[in-house]
Amino acid sequence: MNYAPPSPTGNAEAFVFDNSYARLPQQFFARVEPTPVAEPWLIKLNKSLAEELRLDVAALEREGAQIFSGNHVPVGAEPLAMAYAGHQFGTFVPQLGDGRAILLGEVIDRNGTRRDIQLKGPGQTPFSRRGDGRAALGPVLREYIVSEAMFALGIPTTRALAAVVTGQPVYREQILPGAIVTRVAASHMRVGTFQFFAARGDMASVKILADYAIDRHYPDIKDKDRPYLAFFKAVTARQAELIARWLHVGFIHGVMNTDNMTISGETIDFGPCAFMDAYDPRKVFSSIDQIGRYAYASQPGIGQWDLARLAETLVPLFDENADTAVELANDALGEYSAIFQRHWLDGMRAKIGLATSEESDLDLVQSLLTAMHKGEADFTLTFRRLCDSARDPAGDATVSATFASAEAIQPWLHDWRQRLSRETATPEARSAAMKAVNPAYIPRNHRIEQAIAAATDDADFSLLKR
Repeated sequence: MNYAPPSPTGNAEAFVFDNSYARLPQQFFARVEPTPVAEPWLIKLNKSLAEELRLDVAALEREGAQIFSGNHVPVGAEPLAMAYAGHQFGTFVPQLGDGRAILLGEVIDRNGTRRDIQLKGPGQTPFSRRGDGRAALGPVLREYIVSEAMFALGIPTTRALAAVVTGQPVYREQILPGAIVTRVAASHMRVGTFQFFAARGDMASVKILADYAIDRHYPDIKDKDRPYLAFFKAVTARQAELIARWLHVGFIHGVMNTDNMTISGETIDFGPCAFMDAYDPRKVFSSIDQIGRYAYASQPGIGQWDLARLAETLVPLFDENADTAVELANDALGEYSAIFQRHWLDGMRAKIGLATSEESDLDLVQSLLTAMHKGEADFTLTFRRLCDSARDPAGDATVSATFASAEAIQPWLHDWRQRLSRETATPEARSAAMKAVNPAYIPRNHRIEQAIAAATDDADFSLLKR
C-alpha cells in the first residue's frame, strides 16, 4: 500500500491538504460530504492556531463561515467518517464510528507535523445510526474553551480552530441553536479504531492500522525487533503521562471510554468534563456516571483498563507463540503503574516546590490531599497560594483561608517547611518555579456555563471572547 503524499495541486485556497488516512483501504472509513446549513456565522477563529497550521488567515476570515460549516468543502479535502468501536462505561459496542464528525483532511504544520482537520456537527454520516449528526451550541463552546485551556496549561490535547453557528436548530430535550466546531488533532486514531477490526477478526487491518500509526506517531520504533510491542509500550507511556498531568490540574475527563483514548496521547472529547473546585477524589461531572467509574481518582486505573483493551487487539502481532505474546502484553501493561506514579509524583513535587526527591515525599503529598479533602479546599487556589507561602511564611494565612477550618492545614504546613529546609533553591526561585506549574486561572465550570447560557439564550458571545 502506497501512503506517499500526492503531487502538489497548486491549491490556492486556505488549506493545502495531504490526506494520508484517506489513502488507507476503504474499510477504515466511509466517504461522506458535510450537509449544508442555512445561515452559518463564524463566531470564533483561532488565528494563532491557523498560523501554526500554515493556513491563510485572511482567507479564513473571509470564507470561514462557509468552510467551517461544511457548506464549502475546500479544494484538496477528502471528507470521510472514520470507523471505530469502543467500550462505553465498560460495555463493548462493536460499531460506533464518526456519527457526527467528518474528517476533511490533513495539513502539515510549520513544525512539519501532520495534523487532522475535522468538523464536529456537520450532519449525518453512515455511522450516525438514528442521530442527526449535528451538535448544539453549548457542547461546541465547551470544547472550544476547555481544549484551548488545556493547551494553555501545556497538556497534550486536541485544539479548536473555529466555531460557527449554523442558523438551524437541533432537537434534544429542548430546541437549541446548532453549531459546528473544527477540531485539530495529531490524529483521530483511538483504541476503539483497533477494536473495530479486532472484534471482526480482521488482523490484516489491525496490522495495517498499527503500521500506519507507527509511521505517523512513533517512527523511531519501526526498526525495533518487536515494533508492535514497542508501539504498545509507547502508547502506554504517553497515556500514563497524560493522565498524570490531568490530575496535576484537577481535571476530570468524564468519559474515558476506549473510543476517547487517542493513540497519539492527546486529550480528546470534552463532554461532561471539568476542572475541580473543592478537592474531592470521588468527584464526577457526568450525570450518567452514577457509580463514579470516571471519577477524578479513578482515572489512572481506567487508563490502564483502556490500555488493556488495546493490548488485546495487538497481542497476535507481539509474537507468533500465543503464550509468549500474552506474557509480553502483560509485562508491558504492568509498566503502566510505575510510569504513571513517576510522572504524577514528579509533578506533585514541583507543585509544592520540591526540586529534589526524598522517600517521604509521597506521604507529604498524600497528607496534603487528605487535608484538602477534609477541609473542602479549592484545588487550584490551594496550590497557587502555596506559591506565595513558599516565598514568605506570611502567606500561610491565605493558604489556611482556603480551608473550611484554618487549623486543619497547620500540621501539614509545618511538615512542608521542614521538607523545604532541605532544598537549596532560594525562596524567590522556588516560588517562581511553583507558579510555572500551578495555574492562577482555570476555566471554572460555572463560568463556562455562564458563557454557554449567554450564547444560547441571548446570542451573546462576549464572555467567550474575553
